This record gives sequence, C-alpha cells and structure tokens, in this order.
Amino acid sequence: MNNVMLIIKEQISSFGIISRVSKYEEKATYQSHYLGLMWQFLNPLIQIGIYYLIFGIGLNGARDVDGVPFIVWMLIGIIVWFFINTSLLGGSNSIYNKVAMVSKMKFPVSILPSINIMSNLVSYSWMMGILLTVMLGFGIYPTVYWIQYIYYFICMIAFLFAMGVLNSTITILVRDYHIMLQSILRLLFYVSGSIWDIQSRNFPDWLVHTLQLNPVYYLINGFRETFLSQGWFWQAPTLALIFWGIILIILLIGSHLHMKFRARFVDFI
Repeated sequence: MNNVMLIIKEQISSFGIISRVSKYEEKATYQSHYLGLMWQFLNPLIQIGIYYLIFGIGLNGARDVDGVPFIVWMLIGIIVWFFINTSLLGGSNSIYNKVAMVSKMKFPVSILPSINIMSNLVSYSWMMGILLTVMLGFGIYPTVYWIQYIYYFICMIAFLFAMGVLNSTITILVRDYHIMLQSILRLLFYVSGSIWDIQSRNFPDWLVHTLQLNPVYYLINGFRETFLSQGWFWQAPTLALIFWGIILIILLIGSHLHMKFRARFVDFI
C-alpha cells in the first residue's frame, strides 16, 4: 500500500509537469499535418461513421435500443471505448518510449501514463461535444441523473491510471506484452457492450453476469445510464464494489512492480 501512496503523491506533486508535457505531446503528434489537432476528433468520427453503417444500419437496421435511437446509444459506448482503448495502448508504451529521456531529467517515471491519459482528453472532449449535440438533436435533454457523470468519469480515470502503471511496467519487462494487449483489446471491444446490448442477446444468464464483471462494461453501461437517465450507480452496489476491488488489486500489483523495477528500466531496454 505504501507503493500506491507514493505513486499517487508523485502524480499530485507533478501535476504541472503532466499538464505541460501533455499539451506538448498533442501539438508534436500532429505538427506536420495540414489539419493539425483536427485529426484528434476526425479519426474517431470517421470510425464512428463506419461502425454505424455496419452495426447500426447493416446489422441492426437502425432500430432503437430500449426506446433510444441507436446512433445515440452507440455513440455513448463508442466514445468511452475510444478513450479507454487509446489510453490503454498509449499508456502501455508510455514508459518504453520515453524512458531514455526521463533518465536524463528529474521527474518520476510514474507520471508518463498520466501524461498519455491527459493528452487523450482533448479528443475525448471533442467527441463528448458531438455526443451532446446529437442527443439534443434527438430531444434527449439533461436530467438530474447527469450529475453522476462525475462519478463515472473518476472511475474511468482511476481504471486507466491503474492499468497504465501496470501495463507500462510489464511492457518494459516483457516487450511482447504490448502486442498481446492489442489483441485483448480487440476482443474487449466486442464483449464490453460498446456496439451491442449484451443483455438483449440470447446469451446464458451466467455468461451475461460474467461479462458484466468486466470493468470496461461497467464504465460504458454507467455512462449510458447517466446520459439516458436509466438509473443511479448506487442501485448496483455489488458491481460497484467489484469494480473498485479490481482497480485496487491492479493498482497494488502495478505499483509494486513499478517500484521494484523502475531503477532498472533503462537496463531492460
């Protein structure tokens, strides 16, 4: 637990560095492109259009999901998924790609996954703006349920931070891990409810309950319940406890490995 507290303190004390470096990363990534930072939301926007044509119109026939227009229902899941997927993959490689630079500078290596998460927030913010515009266009207006967006956003950041610490460390120790993570995320895309309603499928009850234990499903479903005013997070206390229990376990393991090996990261590379 001491390792967890130390890493969290490093994030707090280095928040200014995290913010500045993340802004630099955003500009550097698209510096040579004509449209620049516009690609941060154009890329996911194009993918959303493709997924809607295939899964929304092609497979679903543009039918509503529980009375909600499919495009709105899908957008909520896809936007959350894009942010999670990009942050997990980027966080996994964050230390590996920057460890040589960090070894020559005075700031903790543990903030690199956080820098990656903050960099991705710009694209996420643009997509959330598009989501709100689409929802208003379909007559879906804010309700008191939207307050719990704060809770689920904190859940998402906590999940990404815990996974970032763990994945970035394992990627240093086992380089093949990053490739394996890409394959795992492709599978998670289809079993996390981002593009279809797991509960409406003809799956056995035990399989549905098992899939609901997935932290990514918890987040996507939570965002949908928030924006579509379907329920409060405390109405499913068991799933909430399981989610935070998983986060704690991941953070404990990730922090232990990170603190144990980070003095030798350069040697491993």
